[in-house]
Amino acid sequence: MSDRQTNRSTSPLFGRPARWAEVKFVADALRTETVGGALLILGAAIALIWANSPWSAGYDAMRAATVGPVALGLDLDLAKWAADGLLAIFFFVVGVELKREMVAGDLRDPARAAVPILAAVGGMAMPAVIYVLVNLGAGDGALRGWAIPTATDIAFAVAVLAVVGSHLPSGLRSFLLTLAVVDDLLAITIIAVFYTDDLNLVALAAAAVPIVVFAALVQRRITTWWLLIPLALVAWALMYRSGVHATIAGVVLGFTVPAMTRHGEQESLAERFEHRWRPVSAGVAVPVFALFAAGVNIGGAGGLGTILADTVAIGVILGLVLGKLTGVLGTTFVVAKLTRAELDSDITWVDMLGVALLAGIGFTVSLLIGELAFGIGSVRDEDVKAGILAGSLIAAILGSAVLLTRNRHYRRIQEEETRDTDSDSVPDLWDAAPEDPGNS
Repeated sequence: MSDRQTNRSTSPLFGRPARWAEVKFVADALRTETVGGALLILGAAIALIWANSPWSAGYDAMRAATVGPVALGLDLDLAKWAADGLLAIFFFVVGVELKREMVAGDLRDPARAAVPILAAVGGMAMPAVIYVLVNLGAGDGALRGWAIPTATDIAFAVAVLAVVGSHLPSGLRSFLLTLAVVDDLLAITIIAVFYTDDLNLVALAAAAVPIVVFAALVQRRITTWWLLIPLALVAWALMYRSGVHATIAGVVLGFTVPAMTRHGEQESLAERFEHRWRPVSAGVAVPVFALFAAGVNIGGAGGLGTILADTVAIGVILGLVLGKLTGVLGTTFVVAKLTRAELDSDITWVDMLGVALLAGIGFTVSLLIGELAFGIGSVRDEDVKAGILAGSLIAAILGSAVLLTRNRHYRRIQEEETRDTDSDSVPDLWDAAPEDPGNS
């Protein structure tokens, strides 16, 4: 056998995962994200229609309605509650998912994790570079939005995949989910480091107390809701008071959840928490945030043409469409050439082109970073939202167009990957797979 054949058989890029448990977990996660993505799109559509209707004043009034205890400094408007409160659930799931990926998923294998990690880094660096180049001479604080086009919205991307009927091979599905997890981690880091202005060290130190107690409880498998949820709420409130974006509390809490099973456990606590909270995140938290955040008035202030003439909006659009494409696809191609690795026999660079384009769908976290960069209701708020919506729509259309040409091929692969001739609930391709050490 030649070296070329050996490379293909031992370490192909985007080969299907070796463990059926991992394939099943990814499929279940993406199925939930598909439903959540549809609800996200619905929430965004309602916001857009409402904000551009004769009843737009009602939409603005809803977003500005203030609720919460004044004495605790938590009398926030509903738009703020959606961004800082509900998205903490989203980031809690991200933290749990990241922990599981690092302990029992693809990120525990350096060789397998290298490509999605580097692709995520490239997919965040290039959009930022393009945005900065477009806005170098803009002034008026435009460069503060450099991180807006760096995030990928996995729920939106998977919803688009479901609509166009593209059943990606398991290797590409695993890559897409891992890419999104790393992307979320980098986005969290950006939010914590670059969008924290006034830091209250006393409140930050105090937030560590409920987090440590939460960690001690989950490590002992104590999951009583009336203990964990109040601790999480206190940690969130103190994190908010510290000046660090409150959603970081969700990530830290999620990262404390054990991802390894103990004797007698069928699944890890991280998997149990993810199964329980992912539907809440994807089905409630993110769609409601979209409802409050996506309402851009494209007919006012000179119309859509004026909005998209702003270099901030142009930078966001080019960053999402061109930056994500060149970052994800270019980094993957360079890694493949430098390591002399070859694509799996079922995958072509056309497939990677489609996935890289879909990575340009930046919605949830992009909207959040836009609000952090320029402020809710600011002069540039409408322009940022218009750029995110336009860039995400263009990326979705282009990615769908590419992947639609491969649907027949994907259906054939799906038939092969789901064939179970012995009816043991494990497809034939994974019947002889080794037991997952993360679940033993």
